[in-house]
Amino acid sequence: MSTFLPSLKKRGHLDRLHFTICNVGSRKINVDDDYGSWDWGIFAPNLTIYGFDADADACEAANDRLAEQQVPWTERHIPLALSDAIGESTLYVTQAPMCSSLYPPNEAYLGRFAGLLELVATDFTIEIETTTLDAFCQQEGITSIDFLQIDVQGADLNVLQGANQILQSVLATQVEVEFSHLYKGQPLFADVDTFLRARDFTLFDISHSIRVRSRSPLQTRKHPGQFLWGDAYYFCDLLQEGEFKHLKTPEQILKLACLADVLEFADYAFELLEYLTLNYGSDPAYNFADVIVESFMPFAPEGKNWADFPFFEAIEKHISPALRQQLIERGDLAKTDDLRE
Repeated sequence: MSTFLPSLKKRGHLDRLHFTICNVGSRKINVDDDYGSWDWGIFAPNLTIYGFDADADACEAANDRLAEQQVPWTERHIPLALSDAIGESTLYVTQAPMCSSLYPPNEAYLGRFAGLLELVATDFTIEIETTTLDAFCQQEGITSIDFLQIDVQGADLNVLQGANQILQSVLATQVEVEFSHLYKGQPLFADVDTFLRARDFTLFDISHSIRVRSRSPLQTRKHPGQFLWGDAYYFCDLLQEGEFKHLKTPEQILKLACLADVLEFADYAFELLEYLTLNYGSDPAYNFADVIVESFMPFAPEGKNWADFPFFEAIEKHISPALRQQLIERGDLAKTDDLRE
């Protein structure tokens, strides 16, 4: 759940921003498996989503459901297999179609873990055409993507390698990574991490999935199984000196703060909003003092001494008279003033 976006939306700060999301591997696993069920819808109508999946039927079903829902943003799912080159490749369609990959499942290895082989074992193979994200963006006239999500069962690095140009505009990315060869010959986390770090992306977190051995009746709380895969979250650190100079504008930093918040990295979102307030706060478009204080108020009981928050003194001069009066009525600001005296 986002922390700052409701206040940003209420105060009109999102009205001038447009967000473009690219989801590679966008098959819907269930009816709630979409961006509309998260907080992304808060950016509507200034939101465009491109979904890609090699399964044309899955894309048609997703587009039909969007038409039924009449979502207030632009979203379409395109039946394309994205990789690192334009050409042909073999698609290994698995027992559970969501696990299909451009790499063959490592069935001997998968069989050692409970509940994997029956999902990831090859059902059949087909020859498909592949293209790159760069080629698609060039064809469609897409010049920037704000958030890139990739989940293509071992071929995630291939997608990144085919997105070298558009990746220069990406502010945040979520990439599925594997730590063992679930698919034969696939790149692992270390390969993805090396690629993204070479392009100055910073790793923020990894969610993880653990599986126990299929033949073992033993499992401990400390080590309940083997860490096999997860989602790695990377951001452009626009506050880092010398990096991403072409992206270091107040608007891009604001967009980055919004992405950090919707992905629930509230501390980073706060750092970016505070930076904008302190460095560009003379412009009302980038004064987020009220947003910061208003978003913190549910966590601070009435009468809370706001001087306990290190940020408050720095941004206090940017607070609006209306919010200042509200803090006085709560008893917060008076106590802060007494402390300074």
